[in-house]
Amino acid sequence: MPELKKIHVSAAVITDAEGRMLLVRKRNTDFFMQPGGKIEPGEAPEVALIRELYEELQIEVQPENMVSLGQYTDIAANEPDHIIVADMFRVNQFSGDVLSAAEIEDVVWFSQTDNNIMLAPLTLNKIIPLLNKADMELA
Repeated sequence: MPELKKIHVSAAVITDAEGRMLLVRKRNTDFFMQPGGKIEPGEAPEVALIRELYEELQIEVQPENMVSLGQYTDIAANEPDHIIVADMFRVNQFSGDVLSAAEIEDVVWFSQTDNNIMLAPLTLNKIIPLLNKADMELA
């Protein structure tokens, strides 16, 4: 089996007052995942995430409203033979209304009672258990 190629991204965990988590689905794909995207060469993960959140969702985030949750790895949802390496950040506050832009086709506020949504492996296997363990309110 060939070695899986790595995709390095920066991604956000954003929850609302009801404990639901903001997830996005890119155009022509099936899986919902954390908002964020690829880190450009020489770009810090925090800077990449601020840029991606504005490009994809039209929201503005200040660095002081981001907390690192660490780096997580899983199978890439939309790219065969790849793994995703994600620098994950909790975003505690943002400004602007969430709007799908760029390659984002759909945006949802997800709760664990939503069983009709296909979740990316990283979201399903790493982020939801992390939120449950940390008691970060994913209702």
